[in-house]
Amino acid sequence: MGWRRNLAAAALAVLAVGGPAQTQSPSLDAVVANAMTKTGARGIALAVIERGRPVFVRSYGVRNAAGEPLERNTIMYGASLTKSVFAYTVMQLVDEGKLDLDRPLATYLAKPLPDYGNLDAYGNWGDLADDDRWRKLTARMVLTHSTGFANFSFVEPDGKLRFHFDPGSRYGYSGEGMMLLQFAIEQGLGLDLGAEMQRRVFDRFMMPNTSLIWRANFAANLADGWKIDGSVEPHDERSRVRAAGSMDTTIGDMANFVAGFMRAEGITPRSRAEMLRPQLPITTARQFPSLAPESPPAARIKGLSAGLGVITFMGPQGPGFFKGGHNDSTGNTWVCLKRRSKCIIILSNDVRAEAAFPAIVRAALGETGAPWTWEYGTGAR
Repeated sequence: MGWRRNLAAAALAVLAVGGPAQTQSPSLDAVVANAMTKTGARGIALAVIERGRPVFVRSYGVRNAAGEPLERNTIMYGASLTKSVFAYTVMQLVDEGKLDLDRPLATYLAKPLPDYGNLDAYGNWGDLADDDRWRKLTARMVLTHSTGFANFSFVEPDGKLRFHFDPGSRYGYSGEGMMLLQFAIEQGLGLDLGAEMQRRVFDRFMMPNTSLIWRANFAANLADGWKIDGSVEPHDERSRVRAAGSMDTTIGDMANFVAGFMRAEGITPRSRAEMLRPQLPITTARQFPSLAPESPPAARIKGLSAGLGVITFMGPQGPGFFKGGHNDSTGNTWVCLKRRSKCIIILSNDVRAEAAFPAIVRAALGETGAPWTWEYGTGAR
């Protein structure tokens, strides 16, 4: 039971270091404490943003099995929240005329995409040699997850990359698509994505503890993770820039990014509006498996669509958007209400916390109508 005492002590300790503008109702602390008790989750960090400013940044619980406290500047895995930050970077390139959302990515490359072969750092482009649909792929299709690829080629029975539907025709979550857009930016535009995101986002929004690759100084205050069975998974020291999900970050840094996003800082208001515009209706009952069959029209979730790097929805408080991030020991989400210009970010180093996300978001924002069943299935409550 020693870890429970450490957990309680750590939760009390971080109440004193939550940030300069703690205006959120104390009931949110109680909701998080209850969520951790019910789910067994060992660590949760969250931030609330109102009208482009962080008003609440707090962490609860522990960062590792030794019981060291999870803090505002503890390094946590961003997982697929990386994709939203990447999309923000892409829209800066669009604003500058370097990239066109609807220009085929193949036209940025010096040779046909399949001729690059199978590249461990990017993807198995050589597998597409017998299917010319690669010529149709655009940045918009990547950011709306409508490339036609599986999430990654390694989930295919034969490990080969292939199209499962015509590009642009429907939603199907794909990290492989993100890697294709990264490839086009790096190989076609001659840009180093890690350096671009550092300059354009992490430096701009004062995110000193965020990076797409591992940094040695992260080790001093690092979050390990807990899996669904309660076992501990050490933090992965990711050594390769991957737009699909290699970002390490902190709750304080993510609060700064989301606040800047809500102010449309760094991109034009038009581009931010384009990110949040419903681009492609989502037609599946669940997000995963990513190639699930489409539901009959009458059974689809009304108002659920792909934006650019985020998912848009319509709820009782009007339009909203969100993005999740997940692996075996990580649960993250970012949910915003457009009309109120209010958001919550939740980072957890314990995947069991995901079951409590709806309750935590409800405590911070009220009933949003966020599509929890689509995102997490029946486990969310």
